[in-house]
Amino acid sequence: MRRDLALSGVARQAERPVRSVACLAFVAVLGAAFWAGAAWIAENFLRMAGAGF
Repeated sequence: MRRDLALSGVARQAERPVRSVACLAFVAVLGAAFWAGAAWIAENFLRMAGAGF
């Protein structure tokens, strides 16, 4: 095996946990944004239903 291939493989393995944490953080932010939007829509719907519209 060539030496440069072995070194790039090791570097790629070291990068993977950081990518996983970043991906999980991104999914958590998307989930929080979804539920915040759902709560806002539900609040507006209930407010309109109480106003008689």
